[in-house]
Amino acid sequence: METNAPSPKGLECRGLVKNYGPISVLKSVDLFLAPGTCVGLIGENGAGKSTFNSLVAGVVAPTDGRMWLDGQPYEPHSPSDAIQRGVALIHQEIRLLPGLSVAENLFLGALPMKAGRIDRRYMEEKARAVLATLGVHVDPRRPVRGLTMAVQQGIEIAKAILRNPRYVIFDEPTAAVGETEAEQIMGQVQKLKSEGVGVIYVSHRLDEVRELADEVVCLRDGHRVSHWTERPVPKDEMINAMVGREFTFKHHPPSPSRDKVVLEVRDAGHSGAFEGVSFDLYEGEILGMAGLIGAGRTDVVRTIAGADRLDRGTISVDGRGIRFRSPKGAMKAGIFMVPEDRKGQGLNLDRSASENITLPWEKKLAKFGQITGRRVAEIGEAQKYRFDIRGRMSLPVGAMSGGNQQKVLLAKWLVEEPRVLIVDEPTRGVDVGAKMAIYKILRELASAGMGIIVVSSELEEVLGLSHRILVMSEGRQSGILSREEATPERVMSLAVSG
Repeated sequence: METNAPSPKGLECRGLVKNYGPISVLKSVDLFLAPGTCVGLIGENGAGKSTFNSLVAGVVAPTDGRMWLDGQPYEPHSPSDAIQRGVALIHQEIRLLPGLSVAENLFLGALPMKAGRIDRRYMEEKARAVLATLGVHVDPRRPVRGLTMAVQQGIEIAKAILRNPRYVIFDEPTAAVGETEAEQIMGQVQKLKSEGVGVIYVSHRLDEVRELADEVVCLRDGHRVSHWTERPVPKDEMINAMVGREFTFKHHPPSPSRDKVVLEVRDAGHSGAFEGVSFDLYEGEILGMAGLIGAGRTDVVRTIAGADRLDRGTISVDGRGIRFRSPKGAMKAGIFMVPEDRKGQGLNLDRSASENITLPWEKKLAKFGQITGRRVAEIGEAQKYRFDIRGRMSLPVGAMSGGNQQKVLLAKWLVEEPRVLIVDEPTRGVDVGAKMAIYKILRELASAGMGIIVVSSELEEVLGLSHRILVMSEGRQSGILSREEATPERVMSLAVSG
């Protein structure tokens, strides 16, 4: 990048610094984005990526450093100011209003008017058209509440595109979606590039970055530590730059003995969601569950965990047939589930990490009807050590990185030892280092004899963790593959076989 006059075309950042009191979270970072190109921004959670995005998008002001937009000084005072200048940020976390319709969410703050009234016909037609370009097929009149996370992410992207930005920051756009949906989002990024829009693409899915980015910048501890301008960027170089040390992806736990079945599911079904699911889960086994978004994976595990009703079939734990009407009943039977949406369903972000961990166990742990703050702190510290949670356990869990939040969520459901642990998207939105730590935890739990079901939209994760893989397609079980049989091609063939 030039160090004198700014480029007449492009988004240019020089020496960006952000301090919060005495703590420096971004340290003299440079980045240049030309129109019609993509810069991949990588780094572990806490590396400074979100802070950088916030500075460029006008969420917060830099402590030092300068920015230019197409040769002119750029000092956005707010996100709306940035959007007016042509810079849009698509956040990782969904920021839609569940009670409003899809179309209303898309046009929030810029509702089209006609004769003094909201022009709903125009709004809905425009919404339907932009969503269709993203491959999101949803009635724009329906409320957002109840839509899958994949569809909601598509709405977030459509919302930004409607503002006709010249530069777009995508912050983990595929973290909550499956591989087919991720390909659609990546196709939209390519389309924006072809139309002359500059894109900053932030993702922990390094293969996506390698495919999309013309250049890649890596942040670590607030510093820009690496910059690649030639493609393809070696994946191991990217990982090592992110974590500052050598890393391997070998994380297979030892093969289970298969002497004992801990969970038996026979011909299970839930009306309108899935039918005919049958499998055994062995002591010490990790069973992966793969399939496209909407294939029924989460519906199956929610039913096993008591969150949804079992309409047909049977479920047995340690040879004993069970029927339960709530997650509490499933927990009594020894089945615990870590949900997909850690912020919406799993954690109370305003309470401390220790409080979150002890919340489901307060009645069991209470003495004389009440659990003491000291006991909460003791259990929190014990789980912190066990799961390698970084940071003070007395602070609100919302202040933690995504990786540490996920560890808190696991720790919360493992205060007691279940016979069966179900984890839905265990590493969604976390960095490489946190992923490896979570894989290590799951491997150790399996080695100790726990039966584990892992639902994941990342095929590499399912293939790497699982002893066997159950594949779902359009609400039906399309096959179970052994580790030796499972290849990306075999899994995807079964996933689309419905």
